[in-house]
Amino acid sequence: MTTLLFRDDPYLQEAAATVVGHTEEGALIVDRSVFYATGGGQPGDSGTILWSGGRMAIATALKLDADLIALVPAEPVAMPPPGTEIRQILDWERRYRHMRVHTALHLLSVVIPLPVTGGQIGTDRGRLDFDMPEPPGDPAPLEAALNALVDRDLPVSDSWISDDELLANPGLVKTMSVRPPVGQGWVRLVRIGSGADQVDLQPCGGTHVARTGEIGRVTLGKIENKGRQNRRISIHLGD
Repeated sequence: MTTLLFRDDPYLQEAAATVVGHTEEGALIVDRSVFYATGGGQPGDSGTILWSGGRMAIATALKLDADLIALVPAEPVAMPPPGTEIRQILDWERRYRHMRVHTALHLLSVVIPLPVTGGQIGTDRGRLDFDMPEPPGDPAPLEAALNALVDRDLPVSDSWISDDELLANPGLVKTMSVRPPVGQGWVRLVRIGSGADQVDLQPCGGTHVARTGEIGRVTLGKIENKGRQNRRISIHLGD
């Protein structure tokens, strides 16, 4: 099992780990990962690992199954053998922008309270696809409402519920295309706001900023028609 350090502390930028194996494709399996593994529309993290006498650039991280994460080298190089102690160093600027975009997309799903049919996160932009029969006439009020939530500087936190509790509360799930993973007993929820100021609560395994004010100014891109009732809405981060 790989300990998911990024889930416990998304601001952690470096950490020690031990190589526990190699995949047939040439990736490193580690016992602890500061690198987020691709999933939920969020790309896997990149960065560098160091060990005694060696260095390797990491292109991304992938889930092998529910319990293991593999680090994918950016280029073919000699890999540290199992048992090697390594130092993981995250490409923090890239990760932090993913965190800002991901949290902004949660807010977009608040501003547009419709079922989500897909999504993607990048370093400068992100998008959600909505089950939306008609596009909004004027996107300016949506952008203003989104930035108003950012400016409230709401806290972002997480908690856990059981599979049974999630099944009993289907309204928590906003995504139609990707269902939260069940079968392990517990599902992680990400909450934006607290108490009377709570604006969002939904299952999510990704990394997020601690407060919405960290997102910064967000602008809406064009609204695209991706089907009879499917509208794609993009957001763009400021600097």
